[in-house]
Amino acid sequence: MKRILVVDDNPDILDALDLLLSLYHFDVLTVSTVKEAIMAVSHQNIDLVIQDMNFSEGTTSGEEGKNLFHSIRAINPNLAVIIITAWSQLETAIELVKAGATDYLPKPWNDEKLLDAINANLAKENPITSAPSSFIFKSAQMQHLVQMAQKIAGSDINVLITGPNGSGKEKLADYIHQCSSRCHNAFIKVNMGALPHDLMEAELFGAEKGAFTGANAERIGRFEAADEGTLFLDEIGNLSLSGQMKLLRVLQTGEFERLGSSKTLKVNVRVISATNSNLIQAIGEQTFREDLYYRLNIVELKLAPLINRKEDIIPLAAHFIGHDNSLSQSAKTYLLNQKWSGNVRELENSCKRALVFASDACITESDFHPLSHNRDNKMHFAQTEKDKILHTLNKYNWVISRAANELGFSRQALYRRIEKYELKQDI
Repeated sequence: MKRILVVDDNPDILDALDLLLSLYHFDVLTVSTVKEAIMAVSHQNIDLVIQDMNFSEGTTSGEEGKNLFHSIRAINPNLAVIIITAWSQLETAIELVKAGATDYLPKPWNDEKLLDAINANLAKENPITSAPSSFIFKSAQMQHLVQMAQKIAGSDINVLITGPNGSGKEKLADYIHQCSSRCHNAFIKVNMGALPHDLMEAELFGAEKGAFTGANAERIGRFEAADEGTLFLDEIGNLSLSGQMKLLRVLQTGEFERLGSSKTLKVNVRVISATNSNLIQAIGEQTFREDLYYRLNIVELKLAPLINRKEDIIPLAAHFIGHDNSLSQSAKTYLLNQKWSGNVRELENSCKRALVFASDACITESDFHPLSHNRDNKMHFAQTEKDKILHTLNKYNWVISRAANELGFSRQALYRRIEKYELKQDI
């Protein structure tokens, strides 16, 4: 069992990460001070560290986090460190990535992305043998795709990954990075669909202080952070035309300027991009540059929707429910008959919910709570879910983050259900 050290001065965050990681069978050690963290790394077998940037009340500079990171590296230069920090300290986090931190995530973090980062970095201990375990599949389509990814990984060519939302594009990009000669350098991810258009170029290429309203400090771009490593650009079709022109230049020459600067910077970055949109159609509509498309799409890897590779459904579900649980025949039949419009991500979420509602280790069809058209059955399910949520909330004294983790919901989803069922805390 892999041991993860979590360092944060906020007890709620320590509890939330302890619960989340324990659910995925990690051995979790939590500490709240720099001294405790250094003692743990010095005297215990730690496989990965997740650390905050500030540990004293009222401190926001990130200097404590920087000092801790460098102390950890002095003790164990090969220990993977993931930085979790507030948006206001992303510049410091990127600085640590360039200094050797393996990844960073902003608070509030995304559970799925955090788990992906943990698994990817633990896999780097043995990149050739460990990396394939990040893919669970049985279908001939996925077998062929993974074989192609392994061949591509050995070169530095740019790759375009296409496929519907939730099909595993980011995981495939991470897999290529793990199997490449760049595996010990940074794997930087940018979700272009989550960035405002006016911040995209600053995020990719960086910006000088005062380059735009709100640029109160020098900003290091993702290309700089990914130097000698891999940059994954998700939802590439969302990039503005001016950003596309700059990206094309970087791909051609490795050169760019930060916003507000005339100084030319040069990097060595492999770019893997992904999209669920039709870029050929976007080219025809003149919203995507044709020359950039062919630069990005030296090789295209197409991820099929889950419904088109049904052989993968049961192996994936078995992986999501864990080795301590099993699927009944009725559950397998139910899973195979679903459309899974949300693909692998929807299947994973369904399995997490089934674990919450299961009464024993063998997961049945009813644990996936399919709603029949019978009104009484719908009312029974709603009452069952309401009771389950209320029980869990009371169990954790209405600490939303902890209850949401056990139920397998996001905090927002749990708040919606509290409002839907008009739940109230007993005083």
